[in-house]
Amino acid sequence: MGKLNLPAGKKIAVNLGVDFDAQSLWLGGFNRPSPSFMSRGEFGAEVGMPRILDLFKREGIKSTFFTPAHTVDTFPGICKRSVDEGHEIGHHGYYHENPTLIKRETEKRLIDLAFKTYKNQLGVRPVGYRSPYWDYSDNTLDLVEEAGFLYDSSLMARDLVPYRPQRWQVNWEKGNVAGPASKVLEIPVSWYLDDFPALAYTGAQEGMSDTDGVLRRWSDIFDYGYKNVEGGIFAMALHPQIIGQAHHMMMLERLIDHIKNHDGVWFATCEEIANAWEDDDEDRRKMALPDARGVSPMPDDYGWPS
Repeated sequence: MGKLNLPAGKKIAVNLGVDFDAQSLWLGGFNRPSPSFMSRGEFGAEVGMPRILDLFKREGIKSTFFTPAHTVDTFPGICKRSVDEGHEIGHHGYYHENPTLIKRETEKRLIDLAFKTYKNQLGVRPVGYRSPYWDYSDNTLDLVEEAGFLYDSSLMARDLVPYRPQRWQVNWEKGNVAGPASKVLEIPVSWYLDDFPALAYTGAQEGMSDTDGVLRRWSDIFDYGYKNVEGGIFAMALHPQIIGQAHHMMMLERLIDHIKNHDGVWFATCEEIANAWEDDDEDRRKMALPDARGVSPMPDDYGWPS
């Protein structure tokens, strides 16, 4: 596997990434367009985002804001502020759609629609993509490549290092077959480094975990990467309507203090991390593999309920 060429004197890359979903999360993610859920998205834009941007400014941190274009069209002012303050905008779909539920032409149309919004509202064309649902359809990787993205940040085959994501032919009664790796770099995500599962209330899921326990988890993951992974990354997914709550902001401040107490930390955008990557012969071998993809039919006698 290749390596991350960190700046001189740096030991680990840290991206305190933000998924600025606002109201779109409750549309494409949960199909809950009621006033209560819209107000939670509004909180993220009007309260959570300013708190995060103020904190990052005080701490001298630049990051990546994966922002659905629906958020940009609905709350353009705060999105422009993030760009003006030097943060990267990442592509995060249009209305936080689930790629596994839509056809190829719809998925491509929404990717292109979002590009138009980023250009018209913010004057940028994102170089990185994060699937709104942290999942792929059969077509997503092809579309990400066709769009010319430098990197993706949606998958989980590694945790503390970037990698080149592979296609797989999935079989039931024989081994899966590895297909070609992508030229798009993967900056992996992790549910353990996402504030939403641990801290959000959805009705069906009562997160709202004790902040000391969540902070310990995040700190432990950082500490492990710092001590054990050469050229490692620590990449988070923070949601302004979740991490922007007052007590969660206190926790985030303590996490930043913990990270800054370590020498050689490089706070970076995902674009900066991707540009620091260097492939090796194994990466090139995987990228040259013959095409293999798709999922074979489930055995008739397996009995999984339809």
